Amino acid sequence: MVALATCEQASKSREALFTELYEKTFPQVARYVSKMGGSFEEAKDTFQDALILYYEKTATGSAEPVVNDSAYLMGIVKHLWTKKFKANIKNTTLSGITDDIKLVITKEESPSPERLVKFLKVAGKKCLDILKAFYYDKQPMVEVADTFGFSSVRSATVQKYKCLEKVRDNVKQKSLAYEDFFE
Repeated sequence: MVALATCEQASKSREALFTELYEKTFPQVARYVSKMGGSFEEAKDTFQDALILYYEKTATGSAEPVVNDSAYLMGIVKHLWTKKFKANIKNTTLSGITDDIKLVITKEESPSPERLVKFLKVAGKKCLDILKAFYYDKQPMVEVADTFGFSSVRSATVQKYKCLEKVRDNVKQKSLAYEDFFE
């Protein structure tokens, strides 16, 4: 009868330990796994695996005395997650990666020249002419300053910068719809 009572006590203390560790440590585990790109389900699975390893090590006495149960358990979780992450990387196919790359490329395609001209025209004719002279006609800033009547090269450079800022602001404000910008 004594052995049965001791077994029940051990079971209750083990259950209390698991409950305490779960309440204290699982939120940290969930945050860690989420931060590392995992899901809530993966966090639960990893935590359960870590809890089993923790219990086996402490029950058999093969582990050194644990000062902080939560920290020890988090160490096991980090080890398991790193091991799982490395295994997933090895099993990733190139076809899956190329699909992701194609998706990114299609989203970040360069706009058509006609769409770019719309943005440049919004900045004004003078800006369009200055930017065309510098970037398209490849005129040096000295020549741009002379052509547009600026008092110095510095003034022409500042004006070119202001024109670029106008275009950037128009793009940022999405004065043209995103769908209209990309074909």
